[in-house]
Amino acid sequence: MAQSLSQVYLHVVFSTKLREPLLKPKRLRMDVHSYMAATLNNLKCTAITVGGIEDHVHFLCRLGRNVKIAELIRDVKKASSGMLHDRSAALRDFHWQAGYGAFSISPSHVAAVTSYIRNQEEHHRRVGFQDEYRRLLKKYEIEYDERYVWD
Repeated sequence: MAQSLSQVYLHVVFSTKLREPLLKPKRLRMDVHSYMAATLNNLKCTAITVGGIEDHVHFLCRLGRNVKIAELIRDVKKASSGMLHDRSAALRDFHWQAGYGAFSISPSHVAAVTSYIRNQEEHHRRVGFQDEYRRLLKKYEIEYDERYVWD
């Protein structure tokens, strides 16, 4: 077969360093999410949606054929941190956590995950980030050491 084809959907989650609520202003969050979507698209990973609340972000994208997951997330974090540093003196020390969660999803679940990401504010009225993240790790059957998850 001469043609290389793929369709891999990736749901990514990471928090601000130490889960500090630095993205409180809704306009700021919207700008960061838009910037992340543009960065994903520039990296040839079609952004489906980006969302989150003041202490973490989720994005769903279609992974490009030549993109490594760790490099994609590194580049999205770097670009969005730089944007925040340039935006305000108060955000010059902004950092994302070192780690992340990356979960492959079936094309049949794209609509549900998109809705889930878009409704983060409502979702987090009932569930905190740490509980949400533990639930995702359990759902995807990922073993982890609690000592190293929360940086």
